[in-house]
Amino acid sequence: MADLETFREETHRWLEANAPAAMRTPPRAPEDVCWGGKKGNYSADTKRWLAIMSERGWTAPTWPREYGGGGLSKEEAKVLSQEMAKLRLRPPLMGFGLEMIGPLLLQAGNDEQKREHIPKIVRGEIRWCQGYSEPGAGSDLAGLQLKAVRDGDHFVLNGQKVWTSFGDKADWMFILVRTNTEKKHAGITFLLMDMDAPGVSVRPIKLISGASPFCETFLSDVRAPVKNVVGEIDAGWNIAKTLLRFERNMIADAFKEREDRNRLLKLARRYVGPESGRLADPILRDRLTQIELDQQALDLTLSRSRDRLKAGQPPGPEASIFKLYGTEMNQRRRELAGDITGPQALGWEGPGFTPEELGMTRDWLRSRGNTIEGGTSEIQLNIIAKQVLGLPD
Repeated sequence: MADLETFREETHRWLEANAPAAMRTPPRAPEDVCWGGKKGNYSADTKRWLAIMSERGWTAPTWPREYGGGGLSKEEAKVLSQEMAKLRLRPPLMGFGLEMIGPLLLQAGNDEQKREHIPKIVRGEIRWCQGYSEPGAGSDLAGLQLKAVRDGDHFVLNGQKVWTSFGDKADWMFILVRTNTEKKHAGITFLLMDMDAPGVSVRPIKLISGASPFCETFLSDVRAPVKNVVGEIDAGWNIAKTLLRFERNMIADAFKEREDRNRLLKLARRYVGPESGRLADPILRDRLTQIELDQQALDLTLSRSRDRLKAGQPPGPEASIFKLYGTEMNQRRRELAGDITGPQALGWEGPGFTPEELGMTRDWLRSRGNTIEGGTSEIQLNIIAKQVLGLPD
């Protein structure tokens, strides 16, 4: 315990001395969030923060030092997180590299793949995207048809992926390909692919919210080295499922209210008004309280799950519970914000609305997709029923 307190004191002093002042405020625009990669346009302070944190391995604090990670214990990593929160410091790096493909490679990759990719993830040099869904393979992911034909030391890839999050900004993709057309699940291979390879083209998809975070990705005679197969050829389905569990943990964690847990209460006081310091509407008070209780329950459960991950235990099917609960709670949160704000929540552009009000309809529209991406709520309920609760088919 004394060693942990010493670590806390040293960590606090180091963060105080090295964290740029600009990194001690919440991100206010998408470009304020550092996803790394070659195509990012980040401020000098953001780049400096990434560089000094990655030099210590603190972008991935519990990953092994031999691959550039921090080598911290889960207890030390929790202290680091707590001290960063005290100083209101932004994460130095975010993305699929840290949350999805990095943990998977540490678990299932060979030594060459770990040494090639893990240090670049830690340093934020490469941004990753995910190539799973296809126009005819969404919920039935095992129905994917993108072909990979062996040609010596390479596979030649032809086909299409869809809903590729940030595919237009990514440097590499982890992709599921069909290497055996005779078998469904047993004919899928998990492959790593350079997005700058000849034959790769990406087209953003504009959403109803006006944003374009998703893309279509087209592959025409793209060559990917066989050495980039994670696991075995034709045995990628189980690896794909493991990564989906990492993804569902990540999606649920994204709905933690890190910046202002009292936002809904502040909206209620502003638009509905208190009565003697208390909101007059008992139904509204109940809805606000329930959201707060649900959020605390999710945060505590996610923290326990993250502790297990930091201890080297792979995520289990319970990740589907987090994904289901987190995404549906986010929809309830957006609904409640709109109900509180009333007509002022309907602004899209132009005068008469605050910047926060102009974002409410877009946030509400975007939340509709939360229960679809990463596996629909119906799929999550099936997984929970069969693999968590052990219910019969």
